[in-house]
Amino acid sequence: MSSYKDLLSQIETLKQQAESQRKSEISHVVADIRSKMQEYGISLSDLGATGRGSRSKGTTVAAKYRNPKTGDTWTGRGKMPKWLQAEVGMGKRKDDFLIA
Repeated sequence: MSSYKDLLSQIETLKQQAESQRKSEISHVVADIRSKMQEYGISLSDLGATGRGSRSKGTTVAAKYRNPKTGDTWTGRGKMPKWLQAEVGMGKRKDDFLIA
């Protein structure tokens, strides 16, 4: 029967072997994809790749609510700001702060 330390050592060895095998298989798959793309004349743009990451990254959203006292704004996304929480807590409606 194996000891706990022996089993942990075996697990670590298997993890390393699995990662090595994964890298080897990925390199073969990538080479196959590249050769097929070359064979059929497929480009990255044909696959819909723009090379720019997420489309929503860096976009700004117009403010939807404004605090008339301070001019602070909120887009309506994410956590409600403290100034609006306080006003709603005092009985006002969120809609009262909508930007026209």
